[in-house]
Amino acid sequence: MELSSRKRNIVLSILFFLPVAFILVMLLSKDNYNPLDIVNESVLELPANKDNVQLKDHITILSFLGMKPMENSTAAFNLKELVYDRSKGFKTFQVVMLLPHDAKSEAEELLKEIKSYEDLRFWYLVYADDSDIKLVFNSLKSEATLDENLSTSMVFIVDRDLNQRGRLDDRTENEIEANKPLYSLYSYDCVEVAELKNKMAAEDMRVLFKEYRDKRKGDFDDSSQRRSKDLKQSNE
Repeated sequence: MELSSRKRNIVLSILFFLPVAFILVMLLSKDNYNPLDIVNESVLELPANKDNVQLKDHITILSFLGMKPMENSTAAFNLKELVYDRSKGFKTFQVVMLLPHDAKSEAEELLKEIKSYEDLRFWYLVYADDSDIKLVFNSLKSEATLDENLSTSMVFIVDRDLNQRGRLDDRTENEIEANKPLYSLYSYDCVEVAELKNKMAAEDMRVLFKEYRDKRKGDFDDSSQRRSKDLKQSNE
């Protein structure tokens, strides 16, 4: 009986101290990660607009829904539900849709439909001349192009210093082990749910937010960013 009671006490002690030990290890361990790659520098600032929305000093998801934004409503709803809702709590985060002036009525109708779910305080519609939209888009690195309506389902991450962020090496671990050719991810397709959810929201935006948190605390090590530059040079 005494032996059984002793065993029970040992088991209870282990069950109590094991979670505590795990938490201590997590707190004392250094969280190593690679910052989200800079795939392109000097993204062009937004044209002057009535709301004074700008890319500088913000973490921006930049979208181009063109002359007929309602035709791209699936992309907009995916972006809202899979990325915006998970990111809106971070300081200076914003979603910007750069649109032609003639798209204003339809764009506001689309925004109204999205707002029926929730207030979009950090979601902005910016209207510009066609030529200015093309200039901003052409300052981004992308394998996609704008269609005749100045739209694309691809969205872009622009950091506070007007750098475009993405992945210089988007290969899976299996592809790297198999020595498959390197390929990059410069933008994210809003029609592809898995890409938005698993790559952009769950990984890339989270890593970028962590980088800026660490910079505020003075804990950021840019050695991995230098590694990113080396990889970028080898990819060009």
